[in-house]
Amino acid sequence: MLMAGCTNSQKPNDSNPFLSEYTTPFKVPPFDLIQNEHYVPAFKQGIEEQASEIEAIVNNSEAPTFENTVLALDKSGNLLSKVSSVFYSLNSANTSPELQAIAREISPLTTAHRDNISLNDKLFQRIKAVYLGRDEAGLSNLQKRTVEKYYNDFVRNGADLNDTDKAKLREINQKLSKLGLKFGENLLAETNKNFKLVIDKEADLAGLSKGIIDAAANDAKQFGLDGKWVFTLQKPSLLPFLQYAQNRELRAKLYMGYVMRCNNNNEFDNKATILEIANLRAERAKLLGYKNYAEYIISNNMAKTPEAVYDFLNKVMEPALVAAKRDRDEMQKIIDREGGKFKLAAWDWWYYAEKLKKEKYNLDESELKPYLTLENARNGMFHVASQLYGLSFTKRTDLPIYHSDVEVFEVKEADGKHVGLLYLDYHPRDSKKVGAWCGRFRQQTYENGKKIEPIVNIVTNFTRPTADAPAMLSWDEVTTLFHEFGHALHGLFTDGEYDRIAGSLARDMVELPSQVMENWAGEPEVLKVYAKHYKTGEPMPDDLIKRLQNSMAFNQAFETVEYIAASILDLDWHSFNEAKQVDVLEFEKSSMQRLKLMDEIYPRYRTAYFNHIIGGYAAGYYVYLWAAVLDTDAFYAFKETGNLYNPEVAAKFRKFILTEGGDDEGMVQYNKFRGKEPSIEPLLKKRGLN
Repeated sequence: MLMAGCTNSQKPNDSNPFLSEYTTPFKVPPFDLIQNEHYVPAFKQGIEEQASEIEAIVNNSEAPTFENTVLALDKSGNLLSKVSSVFYSLNSANTSPELQAIAREISPLTTAHRDNISLNDKLFQRIKAVYLGRDEAGLSNLQKRTVEKYYNDFVRNGADLNDTDKAKLREINQKLSKLGLKFGENLLAETNKNFKLVIDKEADLAGLSKGIIDAAANDAKQFGLDGKWVFTLQKPSLLPFLQYAQNRELRAKLYMGYVMRCNNNNEFDNKATILEIANLRAERAKLLGYKNYAEYIISNNMAKTPEAVYDFLNKVMEPALVAAKRDRDEMQKIIDREGGKFKLAAWDWWYYAEKLKKEKYNLDESELKPYLTLENARNGMFHVASQLYGLSFTKRTDLPIYHSDVEVFEVKEADGKHVGLLYLDYHPRDSKKVGAWCGRFRQQTYENGKKIEPIVNIVTNFTRPTADAPAMLSWDEVTTLFHEFGHALHGLFTDGEYDRIAGSLARDMVELPSQVMENWAGEPEVLKVYAKHYKTGEPMPDDLIKRLQNSMAFNQAFETVEYIAASILDLDWHSFNEAKQVDVLEFEKSSMQRLKLMDEIYPRYRTAYFNHIIGGYAAGYYVYLWAAVLDTDAFYAFKETGNLYNPEVAAKFRKFILTEGGDDEGMVQYNKFRGKEPSIEPLLKKRGLN
């Protein structure tokens, strides 16, 4: 099959697939027809079409109403959304130098277009008129909320500024757009191409299992290094080496390659880029009337203020540090008993944590993997969704895909009604961004009163199969898959007439649908269904399940500390009240010293490769922990009934969180589901921090 973004010997289609209605089943993007040269013309035409739609709104001689102004804006830009959803998805999941060049070309165009809308004074005055008269206009609650959200969007994006400040804001937005692309391209190159650990002595593989060694041999072949073994900075390659490789020097080399990404004073260095981004964001926040960028972002979240977030993070950090130091001391005792003449370092943590887990719980990750094949884990998450919501998942092989790794499932209700499509893209490749995420090729919407079903995609970087074994996942990879599936269910279930609010959760609530799904993955009755040995088909034995259960809180202190450290670093970078010229590494060091971060733990993301805060999590990386309070409480709503799949609780969660989550403020919707506000104590107990 021809993949989008690839070249071939045939002449590309004369017609641009984006510029006509898709004729594919379910109107999925025709990836087999889309060529690189189709993107820019489609973007330009999409911009022109939406600009014309905006002109029609502002030139309407009738008095502003919800229908002729707000709804018209809400339903504008269909072509631009159509091409954007495909392009940006593929530029993350299956990029190329050509796609990256297109991104650089269209970035200033789309940024200017967004500014042309948000800074259009005539449009804003019409929206403002509807906003001011919303209580007397006979609007429904959802229409009022849509008006309020758009009005807030325009104000937060500079609609109330004078002409001079609007021009300055446009300039800042253009610079930020270009810098964000540069940061991501540098990180992709540094992670996938600029570092690899090549091993040519079999003795240096001591401690590694056959599966890990075979995967490294396969990676070596990809680099033209037959007969050797290659370990990369991709998590499926990096983490097993850190967990099991006995060669401490090589563990240090690989780990430092990871934590020094984009911090090597080479062409991919991101230090100057992130400083410029932080300063531009500070300037942007000031222009918009906020003290700093953190205040600007968080004022729109459930937390409301940066001070509330700092306070929340510090409350959890205190017991987490105590527990992490206790684990560190126990690992140091193992080193001393084994005759090691060194102090535990950051690159030792995974290795000795595995030994400590073995001592405490008689559990080795390698015992789990034969039961946790990729197919098993996928079937497990499908099973949970079926039990909770009555969904079925049917594999479709008749739909276009953008890479041979991808598979597609049609999702249906219990009564056979079509819900949407789910694309799954599992394995690492040089053309794929690191990490895992859930996106959309098409969001749910309504056209002329008819619902258009969503097309959702999950992208991960999981261990590949080898010649003689299927892809076997770590426990972390299993929970990651369930996590992203939670996002997918949110996208599939969203049902709202107005695009602005449909499925729109506050940033610090958006991780609730994903994180709550992780809870099912480790429940014994769920494991019994999906965790089956890839050779024998036997379910995971009770003893192994019990040991896994007992170890659930193990190393949670480490994970909590490294996560909070990154969250604090994010907040600190966005707390500039004015532009500053600082040494990036000294600023990072000072931030971690104030937090009293222990030497043996680095923040989960260091500044130079902190891609979350370049994207949608600026001043918002904390949201995963904030949502963890919610998801722990939400899952307990099922547990306390004695039924993991309680249909009444599932129906309420689907309705108030997954389907109608954007209909009101986050805590209002949560209270509709739960009947009360959550507390932090269950989370501390779950993580063994109380």
